[in-house]
Amino acid sequence: MTKNLKHRAIILMLICSSLWSIAGIFIKLIPWNPLVIAGFRSLVASLVVVVYMKARKQKMIFNRDAFVSGIFLCATFLCFVTANKLTTAANAIILQFTAPIFILVLSAVFFKQKFIHADIIAVIATTCGIALFFFDQLSPGKLMGNIIGILSGLFMGLMFIFTGRTTDDNARMSGIFLGHLFTAVVGVPTAFFFPTPVITTAVLSILALGIVQLGIPYVLYGIAVKNCPPLVCSLLGALEPLLNPVWVFLFTGEAPGAFAFVGGAVVIVSITCWCVYCDRLAAKSQV
Repeated sequence: MTKNLKHRAIILMLICSSLWSIAGIFIKLIPWNPLVIAGFRSLVASLVVVVYMKARKQKMIFNRDAFVSGIFLCATFLCFVTANKLTTAANAIILQFTAPIFILVLSAVFFKQKFIHADIIAVIATTCGIALFFFDQLSPGKLMGNIIGILSGLFMGLMFIFTGRTTDDNARMSGIFLGHLFTAVVGVPTAFFFPTPVITTAVLSILALGIVQLGIPYVLYGIAVKNCPPLVCSLLGALEPLLNPVWVFLFTGEAPGAFAFVGGAVVIVSITCWCVYCDRLAAKSQV
């Protein structure tokens, strides 16, 4: 992997995380059940992935790697929206970003992957930073919601691992497509069981979520993960919970508390120092 490709992958993941973070703005505008929102959002996102693959002349490959990646991606989406329903939004998002911890443990246990001390320190520091960021918003919540939130982090970690281990670009993007498709198959039919008023605001918000917040970012992720290890993607993805309250502040005026500022600083400094250290380490190894 060349240095330029790695830097490009990091930039794509930063853009990806930034786009992921706008979910809260539009979800609040849609008076639908969360599963219905997840289903239609992924339905639109799946079309974005198809358009990208057609433009790039990539083939749909339905092999084991694609199906496994798709299943874990679908499980991530469904667990996250369900956790949002059963516990607080703050609890749900912070529990999902336990993913780096799962990546470290699962990669070491099942794939015998070795990590340097800087990786472990970065995971711990980033996790602490996110915890601080939501410290004054966290509440016990319902036990089931918190458990499902942790499962969301587990599945997200597995998604990062398996998409990152897939060497075939076609299979990787096919897995992302299947993840959206599976979510749509589960979520869209629930519209028949819950009130789903078709109003202009809801339709436009779903299109924004499906195209800008989910479709394009996962295309960028599919490109980035080829040259960006799962743990790196996961740590850079931690910018999502960091930016989400920023958008809320800009659009609603709801200012984050002091713990949020401290936590945000910890996350930014941790990831920046880790990236600089790893970059210098890679440069020394090439000398």
